Amino acid sequence: MTTSQTAPDSTVAAASQARMFRHGLILGLFCLGFGLLLAVTDAITFDDIGARAIEDKQNSLSQVLPDELHDNNPVTDTLNMVNAEGKELIVFRARKNGQVTGVAYEIFGSGYAGEMKLMMGIAADGKLLGVRVLAHKETPGLGDKIEAKKGPWIERFTGLSLGNPPLERWKVKKDGGDFDQFAGATITPRAVLKAIRSGLEFFAENQAVLTKGD
Repeated sequence: MTTSQTAPDSTVAAASQARMFRHGLILGLFCLGFGLLLAVTDAITFDDIGARAIEDKQNSLSQVLPDELHDNNPVTDTLNMVNAEGKELIVFRARKNGQVTGVAYEIFGSGYAGEMKLMMGIAADGKLLGVRVLAHKETPGLGDKIEAKKGPWIERFTGLSLGNPPLERWKVKKDGGDFDQFAGATITPRAVLKAIRSGLEFFAENQAVLTKGD
């Protein structure tokens, strides 16, 4: 009786193992094919994504580093540094006839709804060439007035410097400074001003390095 039961059990086990093997093989081939498809797609789109990233960066820089200030490409003329908060910065340099005429780098502020990222450009003499918002999560209709397309507030800083107005006046009027706040949204412009002030201080502390020609 024992022998007659063992043979069918072995056959069933072998068939089950065969099915598991086939399923595993099919799953493995599917995963391999999907992986190859992703690799091919990535290879095809990599250049396009890189080109778009460079184009986006050029568009941002063109708003704070006027074309007439440089005959180089600031996107590819960079310097890696670390700010006072320990955050790594990529400094984009504008040159004319080999001389650094201005630099641009990202600055960061903590707004009402989280971190804000801005790009600021500074001439070699320390005057602001422009500030533009790159990313934020501020309230639409209130805090988003820091965007150039929503109003002229952010353009107010062009031409100013760390001494014009004096450092202690780089605040919103509500805090005793020279700059307007928004009705119902003081936190956002306050954070932007703090970020700009920090960016100007960074430039003042590193001006010799930032404007040094190679």
